[in-house]
Amino acid sequence: VVFWAVFKVLAPTTFGSPEKLATYMKSALIYAVGGCGLYFICVMGPFDMSVGANIVLSSIIACNASEKFGYAGLIIAPLICVVYIKLHISSLIVTCALSLIYEAFSVYATNGKNVILSTDYRAFGDYPVNLILALIAYLLCAFILKYTKIGTYTYAIGSNEVVAKNMGVNVSKYKIVAFTLAGFFFGLQAILTISFGTSMTSASNLSSMSRNFTPLMGTFFGLAFKKYGHPVIAIVIGEMIIQLMFNGFVALGAPTTIQNVVTGVALLVIVALTTKPVKGLVVK
Repeated sequence: VVFWAVFKVLAPTTFGSPEKLATYMKSALIYAVGGCGLYFICVMGPFDMSVGANIVLSSIIACNASEKFGYAGLIIAPLICVVYIKLHISSLIVTCALSLIYEAFSVYATNGKNVILSTDYRAFGDYPVNLILALIAYLLCAFILKYTKIGTYTYAIGSNEVVAKNMGVNVSKYKIVAFTLAGFFFGLQAILTISFGTSMTSASNLSSMSRNFTPLMGTFFGLAFKKYGHPVIAIVIGEMIIQLMFNGFVALGAPTTIQNVVTGVALLVIVALTTKPVKGLVVK
């Protein structure tokens, strides 16, 4: 409300009307679904930089095969964790490398051309269907985190992986489960993304990386405020705040590249809030 009020005062005619707020919420809903998927990974410590490439490839496959393969993210995400666990390589390096592979597949699948979703399959791009799918995703994430063994062990591994392993938790298994769940949510985000945007262009040279950070903002909101309430609520609110800031600056006449500035600053602030500095520890 505070962010909306500030930008509404500064740009009363170009920001914050009910119609525009509905559009902002559409974008926030999409990114929050991806943020829920990332939460399963980030709360344990690993990181996934292939989200953008995953979304691009999943959306293109969904376009080419309609709704039949809309959950492609569920298939390709476990590959990340298998490579990460078996080769003992940093998740950051693994996911960056796999981003290049996913992007190459996206170029191959489209021949470098833009793909457009048929009008018969755009129901998830508008209210109320997109809201229903997003709410199902949020409730599923909340249920898994609070009421299942997966959620309990996810937090245990994130708190102290060595202790969790000594207590009998199969760490490798639950990391694979976390990446698989993340892939499922990325698949849902891909459905919402392609339905809302109606088209998708293949990516190359890690250009898909720009898609990583907006859902990541919501994840960091969830990590920062999980002790004050359920992280899913914080993820959704965080994404809405980010969208208000993005569109508020654009309404003020700032270039669209201001989104990168907002994303970068928000990332630094949230990471600073969520990081617990240890005296004498060397930061790598």
